Amino acid sequence: MRADTQKQKPTPGVSLFAGSIAGAVEATATYPFEFAKTRVQLHGQSGSRNPFKIITQVARTEGIGAVYTGCSTLIIGTAFKAGVRFLGFDSIRNTLVDEKGKLSPMRGIFAGMVAGCVESVIAVTPTERVKTALIDDAKGARRFRGGFHAIGIIVRENGVRGLYRGLFSTTLKQGSTSAVRMGSYNVLKDFAVNLSLPQNSVTTFGVGAAAGVVTVYATQPFDATKTRTQSTQGATTVQAVRDILSSSGIRGFWSGSTMRLGRLVFSGGIVFTVYEKITAALMYARTETVLM
Repeated sequence: MRADTQKQKPTPGVSLFAGSIAGAVEATATYPFEFAKTRVQLHGQSGSRNPFKIITQVARTEGIGAVYTGCSTLIIGTAFKAGVRFLGFDSIRNTLVDEKGKLSPMRGIFAGMVAGCVESVIAVTPTERVKTALIDDAKGARRFRGGFHAIGIIVRENGVRGLYRGLFSTTLKQGSTSAVRMGSYNVLKDFAVNLSLPQNSVTTFGVGAAAGVVTVYATQPFDATKTRTQSTQGATTVQAVRDILSSSGIRGFWSGSTMRLGRLVFSGGIVFTVYEKITAALMYARTETVLM
């Protein structure tokens, strides 16, 4: 692949398409970790914080399908939100880079934060609301037969606003997560270039995974609060914070961090690798078409 095609800025259509595919692949591959994390945050799991143990226990007692409860909703939502995230980030990034095409760490964080807030309002809050409700519902007497059925009941009982329960906490979580994730990825990627590491899929996966580790521990309190607000019973952001403090103390804000770490390490590696590969391929094809 020609070096000049890799330096081109991706078009909005390329960013949206590549981001959507990367998000769908990432969600499918890492969903069991998301399931385990949400279970622990909502109900606990006999003191276990080992995601593999939780996944195994649920699969053995409830069937392997239970581990993928709410999965279709998350895959669709993740594909959509990843597309929006990369579209937003690339659009903002292209306006903030310097004359050398470089993005400073602070500008990278800012671009990621704005992109995260946009994706929260457009895609994340509704899909996370349905996913959390499905996982919470599956623990007791089931009301929801699936994602679309859950959407119908939520809208019928609470209106469209019911899909946006936890909007503030989700936007807070998504904005901070995207800011840290996208910002740290760009910093670590530049660091890898300065170390003269080969710019291949292995390096991209490693940089994305490292960005995932940073993201988990920096933003876990927002994720724990968001999960409480979007449970079947629901809670305001203030009530969720008080509930976590009273039941688990400060450590409760990092509940599920091991599960989320398992997901975001793989997620970061997968999503950035797939995104950059698809973007490069599409830009190369576009360049070849123009030259023909």
